[in-house]
Amino acid sequence: MATWLFLLFLFLIGQRIVELIIANRNEKWMKKQGAYEIGADHYKWFVVTHSMFLVFLLIESIYSPISLSFSDALLFIFLFVFLTTQLFRVWCIYSLGKFWNTKIIVLPGSNLVSRGPYRWIKHPNYLIVGIELFVIPLLFQAYLTALLFPILHLLLLRVRIPMEEKALFDVTISD
Repeated sequence: MATWLFLLFLFLIGQRIVELIIANRNEKWMKKQGAYEIGADHYKWFVVTHSMFLVFLLIESIYSPISLSFSDALLFIFLFVFLTTQLFRVWCIYSLGKFWNTKIIVLPGSNLVSRGPYRWIKHPNYLIVGIELFVIPLLFQAYLTALLFPILHLLLLRVRIPMEEKALFDVTISD
């Protein structure tokens, strides 16, 4: 594995840890305000899937017998897409502020956030994650990971989005 890929891998782990710290802090704040969690049963599958993504990414990038040489231009495009998704991720987190979380936390009486990317898309972070789960493995030449994990992500979203939509509907009804 090239040094820059190893550094990118460490960045991904560090980023996920920081996100969990932010989510935990936001969850504590919201619960102090009277919030509650829904959908806790499915959350573990997100944790498993995202953890396994990193494991598969590392193993496949080291041991995969498939090696395609990308042109520098194509590699640059993948890297550009990855960096762009990171900017959008930060925009999502910033736009939601204390309401951003990896869980579905409902705070009765709160208003729906409609700034930043949420002005145009209901769940922009899920789109960002889907793109990441495809493009990051391409950077690592982990092609099976690039196929498998976006599909797993979509399957998880089939459960998560309806649950989150119901929670958002319940919050707006209670206003």
